[in-house]
Amino acid sequence: MQDTGIVRRIDDLGRIVIPIELRRTFGLSVKDYLSISVDGDRIILQKHHDSCALCGDTKAAKIDVKDRQVCETCVEEIRGR
Repeated sequence: MQDTGIVRRIDDLGRIVIPIELRRTFGLSVKDYLSISVDGDRIILQKHHDSCALCGDTKAAKIDVKDRQVCETCVEEIRGR
């Protein structure tokens, strides 16, 4: 893991600012979603990619099924086609 040397303070509402250099490097734009996960004592932020709730595919087109993203392949499989 590479240390950037950047330190940010958490504000009164629990927010931090991600520096523009890092947003540009990782292709983050205003209103993009970030996925938050934990690995031991680390908090990991990753750009969120919509994926199928059943198979995890991130490339296929998704259909909303009861507020979940499901790919067309899984929908067809469930239908038995």
